[in-house]
Amino acid sequence: MKRTLQRSWLIFILVIAFLVGMAFLVVETVLGASDWVDQPYNGHIAGAGGLLEAGVISDRNENVLAQTVDNKRVYNDDADVRKALLHVVGDDSLNISTAIQSQFRSQLTGYSFIWGLNLPDSFRGGKDVDLTVDADTCKTAYNALKEYDSGACVIYNYETGEIICDVSIKTYDPEDPPEITKDNEDEYEGVYLDNVLSSTYTPGSIFKIVTAAAAIENIPDIWERTWTCNGKEEIDGGDVTCVEAHGTMNLKEAFGHSCNIVFAELAVELGEDVMTETAKKMGINASFKISGIKTKAGHYDVSKATTHQLAWSGVGQYEDKVNPIQMAILCGAIARKGTPVIPYLVEGTSGSMLKDMGLAGSASNGEKMLDSDTAKSLKELMRFAVQNDYGDDMFGGLTVCAKTGTGETLISEGNDKNDGWMVGFATDKDVPLAFACIVRGSSNYGYSTAGQVAKAAMIQAADSLRNEKD
Repeated sequence: MKRTLQRSWLIFILVIAFLVGMAFLVVETVLGASDWVDQPYNGHIAGAGGLLEAGVISDRNENVLAQTVDNKRVYNDDADVRKALLHVVGDDSLNISTAIQSQFRSQLTGYSFIWGLNLPDSFRGGKDVDLTVDADTCKTAYNALKEYDSGACVIYNYETGEIICDVSIKTYDPEDPPEITKDNEDEYEGVYLDNVLSSTYTPGSIFKIVTAAAAIENIPDIWERTWTCNGKEEIDGGDVTCVEAHGTMNLKEAFGHSCNIVFAELAVELGEDVMTETAKKMGINASFKISGIKTKAGHYDVSKATTHQLAWSGVGQYEDKVNPIQMAILCGAIARKGTPVIPYLVEGTSGSMLKDMGLAGSASNGEKMLDSDTAKSLKELMRFAVQNDYGDDMFGGLTVCAKTGTGETLISEGNDKNDGWMVGFATDKDVPLAFACIVRGSSNYGYSTAGQVAKAAMIQAADSLRNEKD
């Protein structure tokens, strides 16, 4: 009797395990079917039966970016637009994993869980995908970026979340993709990456935004303090250098002059814990989801840093890394009193359920990054930098708060080129735009490289948005 009872319990446990396993399989099959369909190794989508049946991808003004014509996938008529939006739209190869044609293939092809790709067209849902980007702004950014080795430019509406510009260099024409071999792979290194979403760079002085925030929130007399910059200072046995001897300054002047000495001293005074907590709160180590696409997280970790290295971390050197769209989100948070709106790229699709899936078109707040008073103070500092150091007419009449930076990691590796940055936002109510531009491969500073990209792209973005409203 005892043996029979034991066997009954064993059979009962096995039945329960089987039922749980079947339930898990069914749920995973139903919920994950479209994910499997979207994998690059699925020939049904990647081959002629996939993208050749895909719908139209359009920008915010209904300019066609990709469509199928006469059984062939074709792209925008303008070669510069095609190259500018390669990483957003994608190409036939599907090597750009974050592109719309890679991420949203099941929606573009009208895939059905029950019928797969065999559902008659008359019964399929809409297959067209509308994006938030503006082709003219992306083209302008591309033409400003294309002379450099690599880089990125992102602009988004910090009130609505719409991404207006997403341009990445290196690029190529999707109508004439290169054949990459061992002989030319160096030339095309990184060409499949959307640097806006998937790359990180040494921030240089744009990280002083973070150090300034930490100082404002943790040093009570920060606005009464003054510092003296003689061009170089020894900290913990090593030199911290500045571009020039700035003399005696308060915080606003130090931020405007981008003085390394002041921000190195502040980082040491604030200490590892405060600097780390502030960087974390401001999203430096965070990853964001942009229409379901995960961004690459930045990096701030001084847990093993010497005092000298901690000093340089406050200047945006040491091992600091940031992501372009991450910095645009941070600038949007400053503009919005500390709370960012998370950007999105996919506005919607005709007759699809993307909005119900949380992958399309709506503004959503992210976690609070700054106290409102701190955000207000940073806004004033960034505005002062534009007015007194970059020139208030730089952005063609836009009222802009910004910060430039020059990441010198490449120089420390024996290269004479830099990572040049400009990040910021416009305060004009009709064009609430935040931006981040990064340029690699120039011996010049961020203002004269990334600053000029940001200038051209922001002026065009503002004009495009204003024309939409007219």
